[in-house]
Amino acid sequence: MNFLKKILSSLNNNSNMNKYLILGIGNIGSEYDDTRHNIGFEIVDELSQNLDTKFESVKLAQRAEGIYRGKKIIIIKPNNYVNNSGRSLVYWQKKEKVSNENILVVCDDLNLFFGNIKIKPNGTSGGHNGLKDIENNLGTSKYARLRIGISNNNKIPKSDYVLGKWNSFEKSNLNNLKTSSIEIIFSFIQTSIEETMNLYNNKNFV
Repeated sequence: MNFLKKILSSLNNNSNMNKYLILGIGNIGSEYDDTRHNIGFEIVDELSQNLDTKFESVKLAQRAEGIYRGKKIIIIKPNNYVNNSGRSLVYWQKKEKVSNENILVVCDDLNLFFGNIKIKPNGTSGGHNGLKDIENNLGTSKYARLRIGISNNNKIPKSDYVLGKWNSFEKSNLNNLKTSSIEIIFSFIQTSIEETMNLYNNKNFV
C-alpha cells in the first residue's frame, strides 16, 4: 500500500510540475481599458488567443485554460483592482496545486522604459501595489514576474500616469510588445527562467 501511495504521489507531483499559472495584473471595468496599468490584462488576453481558449467568470477571477506542448496553462485575470491581486492568485494556486516555481505574474513597470521587458524569478515589488499584495498573500517574493516597461512621467502624478490611456506612439507599438511577451512566456514554460532571462532581458522590443 505504501509503495502504491508513493507511485500515486510521484504521478501527482509530475502532473503539478507540468501545470503553470499565468496571472495578468489589471483593473476591472471598461473605464480602465487601454490604460498603462492594464498591460497585464492585455497580454494574458493575447495569450488566451494564442492558446485558442476563452475566459470564463469563476471565483475571484476570469479564468482560461489551455495546453502548450503538453503543459497545462491556467490564465487568471483577478476580478478586482490592481492592489487586490494576491487573493485571486493564492486561491487559484491552491485550487490547481501549482508550485511557486510555475507561477508567472505579468504587470506594468514604471521603472523600465517603454519597449523594455524583463523577466525575473523573484524580487521586490518596485512600488507596484499589485505585486505588494501578491507578496503579502503568497508569503514570499519568490515567484516569477514579467515586467512590461511603461516609462514614467514625473510631470504628472504617478496614479494619473499609470491610469492614463496609451499615447499614439505607445499604441502603435503595443502589438510588438504583446507578441514578444507571449514569446517570453512560452520560453519560460518550455525551457527555464534562467535561459529565458539570457535570451530576452537585454533586448528592446520597439
